[in-house]
Amino acid sequence: MTYSLIDFQVASSIATITFNRPEKRNAMSDDLRTEFIDALERVTADTAIRALVLTGAGKAFCAGGDIAGMEKRLNAPAGEVGINGWRRQQRVHRVQALLHTMPKPVIAAVNGAASGLGADTALACDFIIASEWASFTWSYINRGIIPDGGGMYFLPRRVGLARAKELIFTGRKVDVQEALALGIVDRQAPGAALVEQAQAWAAELTKGSATALALGKTILNQSFELSSQQVFAQGSQAQGICYTSTEHREAVMAFLDKAQAAAPKG
Repeated sequence: MTYSLIDFQVASSIATITFNRPEKRNAMSDDLRTEFIDALERVTADTAIRALVLTGAGKAFCAGGDIAGMEKRLNAPAGEVGINGWRRQQRVHRVQALLHTMPKPVIAAVNGAASGLGADTALACDFIIASEWASFTWSYINRGIIPDGGGMYFLPRRVGLARAKELIFTGRKVDVQEALALGIVDRQAPGAALVEQAQAWAAELTKGSATALALGKTILNQSFELSSQQVFAQGSQAQGICYTSTEHREAVMAFLDKAQAAAPKG
């Protein structure tokens, strides 16, 4: 697929996807979503790519759902509104699931406003690094709707249930300093160096075994919902896979060779 609404780059095994509708503050249109899904599936499938950085062009990260799409939805025949909404939701959830379950680290480099679906998209990533211009708002309430991009799942896990309710019920804006204090944002970086620092962080996260990382992330993503016994059971199965991996064998052999070389002679 040829992309016109996103920029897709890969360097040093790190993919960078940039939303590229700056004139619309990178609002998520149907066409942008189609390109985004294709790019995320490419990153997921390509074992040479070790991590993903997601950011936005211009002054915003992502302003949420596209207003033109909302208007189109309202103007649909009454008998089609429900099914059209359901189909749209399937694609929204496809994006968020690809981000959340991708078997490699995903970092949102939030360069500006992340509103509504844009804020949820950042939360669907493993980590968030933000510039001094970043802000977050779960503004769905102002449109008479609820967070549909995973905010009701991800936000309580970052800030706690009561705080998540307050942010969702009011739809108020959270600046980067408050976002850091609340745990919405993990790191801050100067805007001019934001993507570079996100890429460097991604490289740091991917120095170890890709197999162990993928399996560990899959279990960690479920750990709040599973019992300890279930986590141990899944961990046992994953560890069995790790034992057979090339990364494990090479790491153990390198350790043994180093220990043998350091052992006293004679």
